[in-house]
Amino acid sequence: MEKERILSGMRPSGKLHLGNYLGALSDWVKQQDIYECFFMIADWHALTDRTDTRQIKQDTEDMLIDWLAVGLNPQKSTLFLQSEIPEHAELHLILSMITPIPWLERCPTYKEKLEMGQENNYGLLGYPILQTADILIYKANRVPVGEDQLPHLELSREIARRFNNLYGNIFPEPEPFRYNAVKILGLDGKKKMSKSYSNEIALSEEPRLVEKKVLGMFTDPEKIYLKDSGHPQECNVYSYHQTFGPLLGEDLDGIFKDCQEGRLPCKECKKNLAQVLVKTLAPFRERRKELEADRSKLKKILAKGKRAAGEVARATLREVREAMHMS
Repeated sequence: MEKERILSGMRPSGKLHLGNYLGALSDWVKQQDIYECFFMIADWHALTDRTDTRQIKQDTEDMLIDWLAVGLNPQKSTLFLQSEIPEHAELHLILSMITPIPWLERCPTYKEKLEMGQENNYGLLGYPILQTADILIYKANRVPVGEDQLPHLELSREIARRFNNLYGNIFPEPEPFRYNAVKILGLDGKKKMSKSYSNEIALSEEPRLVEKKVLGMFTDPEKIYLKDSGHPQECNVYSYHQTFGPLLGEDLDGIFKDCQEGRLPCKECKKNLAQVLVKTLAPFRERRKELEADRSKLKKILAKGKRAAGEVARATLREVREAMHMS
């Protein structure tokens, strides 16, 4: 029985952080043992809000290193660079010819970006079509998505249906793969973890920086004096203990009770958390150093991914051209 195929990707934005790991990567690692996985470094998508491209090559390398460090395996999955597979762009062009503009204008992400003041260009408007081409060129059965990406995937399904109605049943309609992503707030306790908010801890963060960042975390605003009762259920620091502490056998009930009864100072609680995170991240840091020391290995992995992804993409595009009587 053939495995179902999954396609997912990330825009290269440099070194990845704990939010990336909990939100997607940890689940990708599990998926590669169950599905036929294509994982894409989406460098063309990075251009939708970026005109300064001088850092993209380094960001791409950093992302690949982090993927490998957390456990993505090029022997199990196809890891590739989007811009090295030109069929993505050609299918994007073809699909743009059959996609009504109102379908794109209703996309929530498009509206949000405009409200944030981003330039209104076709790259931003047509982002969902390129995303659809990414999925359909591999005939992916499933796409791992978060809540915010569901409208994009539904649009991809609509575009696939429209193409199939016009030219024949070429594409499967991709189904959403809903996974239980663990969400954590950034260090400020207000927004999601993101480099753009400067509230992140990178997977490769050095121990001294982990401790410095954790000691600066926002804690319980109602605990003013040392022996005041705490409210761990509302404290961002305790939420991190809940997420990472069990991996190292932390006594969460004890932390909760000591905080609640005023026996655990916030500074001590944060110091303990820093040590938990340092130990949690140690394997990632070591693996990353090994990979950074062997750059030729990274090129070989992307070359292998390019061959595997390109073979599938070319076969799909031949079908598309034949269905459209263009070949």
